[in-house]
Amino acid sequence: MGDFFERIVDVEVSAEEAGALAARTVEWMVGEGVITRELSGVGVYSPSTLEGYCPGPHWQRAIALSPDAAWQPGPVAVMAGRDHYVEGQGTDEADHATCPRCTARTVITDYPESFEPDEEVWRPFREAVATWKETGEAGVTCPACAAVVPVTEWDFGSGFLLGALAFDFWGWPPLSEEFIAELGRQLGHRREWHTGKF
Repeated sequence: MGDFFERIVDVEVSAEEAGALAARTVEWMVGEGVITRELSGVGVYSPSTLEGYCPGPHWQRAIALSPDAAWQPGPVAVMAGRDHYVEGQGTDEADHATCPRCTARTVITDYPESFEPDEEVWRPFREAVATWKETGEAGVTCPACAAVVPVTEWDFGSGFLLGALAFDFWGWPPLSEEFIAELGRQLGHRREWHTGKF
C-alpha cells in the first residue's frame, strides 16, 4: 500500500525569504479553512519535517472531486530551506538533466536498459546539489556545450525538483487545478508539482 502525497515546490524563492513566505502561505490556507494551526506527525514522511498542519473544516475546497464521506486526509507538511525533492519511491536521483543553454539532454538513468543511475554522469549533479544546499550556489558543466550552468537552472523534469519551500499534502485526494493555481499566486513565484509515495 504505502502513503501517498502531492507536493508543490516553489522553485524560485530564496532560502532567506522561504520562512516568511511559508508563514504567510500557511496563514492563507488557515484563513481558507483548508488547514488548521494544529500540528500532527501522523502519516507525515516528508524529508525535513516530522509533522504537518491538520486538515481544516473546508479542506475539500482544495481538491478536484468530492471524496468518499469517510475520507480523512492527513497533515500538510511545510518545508522551508534549500532541498531536493523526488517523487518516486526509493529513488534519490534525477532520470535526466536538460541544459537550458543548448537544450541537450543528459541521460542519468537509461531506462529501460538500466534502473540505476550512471554514477559518473550523476556525480557532478549530485555534488552541485549538495553544494547548493549548503551555500545557495553551484554550477554544472554541460557535457554538450561546455557552459557552466547553475544547478537550479537545469531541467530535471517533474520527478526531481530543487527549491527552498515545499508543501506536502499527505493522503489527500487529488488537488484541484484551481487550488494549485491559487497557491501559486499566493507564493508569487514559479512552482512545480508532483506526486509521490512513501
